[in-house]
Amino acid sequence: MSDSPAPIPGMGAMPHDGGIAFRVWAPHAKAVSVVGAFNDFQPTANPMAHEAEGFWYADVPAAKVGQEYRFWLDIETGPVTRIDPYAREVTSSIGNGVIPDPHFDWGDDQFQIPNWNELVIYELHVGTFNDDQPDVDAPAKFESIVRRFDHLKKLGINCIQIMPIAEFAGDRSWGYNPAHMFAVESAYGGPKAFKELVKQAHKNGIAVILDVVYNHFGPSDLDLWRFDGWSENDGGGIYFYNDGRRTTPWGDTRPDYGRPQVRQFIRDNALMWLEEFHVDGLRMDMTLYIRAVDASASQVLPDGWSLMRWVNTEVRKYFPKALTIAEDLQNCDAITDTAENGGAAFGSQWDGQFVHPIREAVITGADEHRSMEAVKNAILCRYNGDPIRRVVYSESHDEVANGRARVPQEIDPNGASNWFAQKRSTLAAALVLTSPGIPMLFQGQEFVEGEWFRDTVPLHWEQTETFRGIVRMYRDLIHLRLNKKGSSKGLTGPNVAATHVNDDSNLIAFRRWQDGGPNDEVVVVANFHRDPRENYSLGFSQPGTWKLIFNSDWKGYSEQFQGYASADVTAVAGEYDGLPNRAKVNIGAYSVLIFGQA
Repeated sequence: MSDSPAPIPGMGAMPHDGGIAFRVWAPHAKAVSVVGAFNDFQPTANPMAHEAEGFWYADVPAAKVGQEYRFWLDIETGPVTRIDPYAREVTSSIGNGVIPDPHFDWGDDQFQIPNWNELVIYELHVGTFNDDQPDVDAPAKFESIVRRFDHLKKLGINCIQIMPIAEFAGDRSWGYNPAHMFAVESAYGGPKAFKELVKQAHKNGIAVILDVVYNHFGPSDLDLWRFDGWSENDGGGIYFYNDGRRTTPWGDTRPDYGRPQVRQFIRDNALMWLEEFHVDGLRMDMTLYIRAVDASASQVLPDGWSLMRWVNTEVRKYFPKALTIAEDLQNCDAITDTAENGGAAFGSQWDGQFVHPIREAVITGADEHRSMEAVKNAILCRYNGDPIRRVVYSESHDEVANGRARVPQEIDPNGASNWFAQKRSTLAAALVLTSPGIPMLFQGQEFVEGEWFRDTVPLHWEQTETFRGIVRMYRDLIHLRLNKKGSSKGLTGPNVAATHVNDDSNLIAFRRWQDGGPNDEVVVVANFHRDPRENYSLGFSQPGTWKLIFNSDWKGYSEQFQGYASADVTAVAGEYDGLPNRAKVNIGAYSVLIFGQA
């Protein structure tokens, strides 16, 4: 019998009462040591024992939390050192791993994400969201986000979606080039600062969804590349496909979804964010390139499909309320179908069938070229028969870059102060916040941020004052979407019917309801024409007074708006639009009205 303690389970650097245990997967290495500040980086001091299936293990009593370390590997071409693939912290993308401190004071954090049908998501980029030191050549940090929570809370936001924070090359990036999957970007403040951000978000009633990237790694500053020296066909080695399946739009670094150790690596990463950092959900980047080799999806990757299904099943098992979102954009029901039905089991997916027709409808210059049929289809679209299976938006980091700009800028390149830009961009936003699905805004959208998204250009927060009326409009719409005043419950419900679609007049109307009846059903009317509509007949489900609870043309929202004389209406018996009652409404140019019945 050996007196040596049993190996500690897990991967990477694992603090325990007797020191730090280390484990790494390097099946083709001839020998492996752990080197660090605890042994002056000497490879002979702490050799690792070879375990089954290519794993190596060592327990180092002298190692301590906070010390830097690496793995030393003797490979076919000679000794190399590598950053721990499971490192929770690194000094930089090309530096050393740091032994993590597992202890963090979460206080009484028992936060639960709101019901999915009551979410309003706000997508943000850490480095540019609130750069309160714009003269310093460095990205903003996690702590800067907290200083804008009052703004987000007043707006009504109850969930932030953060673009990727896994350590990437350099200090500025969108985040979709992860070099170290388990390490939190050091330029943003590192792991402790991210935990503090999540803690403060929860204290303020705000859920946190994190963007993760599993369709490729890197491609630069990537110690995973030929990690233990082995590769085939000039490929990347044990973590990657080494044949034609390796190729992605971002480099030849698609993970090998068929290797059990790589599958476990990705699964462990997803669960880490939920368990160790208390995030409330994950948004998985471009899942098309996980389930298929190319954009046409002509070469399917069954291992990618099963990986996504497994990760989502594991998330649901351990964190039943967590929301997982796919960016797939291929209108694929299987993405959000259940594991039992062979689907990928995501909770929701970004909806390309909403964003593209809605943007086109408001960006198109000539009114006669707007399609109300396309707008109707965008509003009614759903996946798996459930509207919550989609996230709807008119702006996201993808939609406002890569050759495209913010909606106001697309409408008028000369500036967001233009009447057309303000009217039609808010028309799109009103449809985002009144259509079925989980609504999402992109940072700065509420104060008409212009141009296009770049990771070097911070938001212009002074515009919250310049466009304070537009900010108020977003707030009013979000409060209606969340039924804050008890008069718009239908906007949280699953039911929708397009009751009036008129291409000639550029006008559409639709009903939203949960159970039906007073204080539930709402009627949304949208005018996509530059001319107002007066005494315009529409059908209503119930007779009596319908209160006007929102008018986007109110002059309080913008001095440029006309304040068209819209008002409550009284529906009387008489079939119209297939409904038993009718009323005449007045609606301003490029405007949205919402009616409710108390």
